Amino acid sequence: MNRIINFRSFNVFTLEKEQWDYGYHNHNFYELIFIEKGKGKHRLNGVSFNYQKGAVFLLTPADKHAFTIEQKTKFIYLKYTEQFLLDLLTIRTNHNWKESVKLTLSGKRHIYETLIHCKEEQAQVFQLARLLLNEFTHSRFYKEEVIADLFSALLTILIRNINKTNSRKSWLSVEGEKIDQVLSYISTNALDKEKMKLSAMATEFLMSVNYISIYVKKHTGLSIQQHVLKYKMKAAEKLLKQSRYNINEISEKLGFNDASHFNKIFKKQFGCSPAKLRLNGTAN
Repeated sequence: MNRIINFRSFNVFTLEKEQWDYGYHNHNFYELIFIEKGKGKHRLNGVSFNYQKGAVFLLTPADKHAFTIEQKTKFIYLKYTEQFLLDLLTIRTNHNWKESVKLTLSGKRHIYETLIHCKEEQAQVFQLARLLLNEFTHSRFYKEEVIADLFSALLTILIRNINKTNSRKSWLSVEGEKIDQVLSYISTNALDKEKMKLSAMATEFLMSVNYISIYVKKHTGLSIQQHVLKYKMKAAEKLLKQSRYNINEISEKLGFNDASHFNKIFKKQFGCSPAKLRLNGTAN
């Protein structure tokens, strides 16, 4: 089995094939595949089923797949990394978007058919995919903001369709070991004080308030708060290097009491001040 490595955090392109020549493979990224025309069979994690024009598939890094093309097929591919999703979360606070990301990061929901059956919503997601392709392939003002908005809308519609046939309980029951889902939840909601309350987490993962903390520490060696801080520091580094927010704004955005507290924690983590990292572009 092959493994395809992608070095870009986000990519959109079209592909037209009469014969599949990539073998049975997996990736180091997430993949949304739109079938614009053609038909054949899709083999996903050892299960084969038919595909045709209008089908949409969501694959995670854990999935293995290949196509058997029976009729010349045109694909639209959206490839993105987990970090791409998490970076968007640092600047977006919409609840539905966070839920979409959480379900995507869980990576445990195997659906052996197209994600969308409703013709109207099928047309909508294909239009969004084409708009993303157009935006991605041109250099324009506010390109990143437009891509973020289009991608958010697309993913939310897809997750809405997944939820029509899959309840939260069935999602949890598929995975006996919940730790990956808990860590995805923390990454997704690290900046949301209400979501990060132990009572909220316990309800989400069907555990007691006392046990959720023990469970995370037991399986990862870090406390929930340490995971949250780790996420915040990673987000801070990204914002310092790639955004125009000043240090006070970044501190506030990441939920620190004040810039002084942020500076202290940051220096302990990276060995230098936020200002120095921004100036040099790297830690000591």
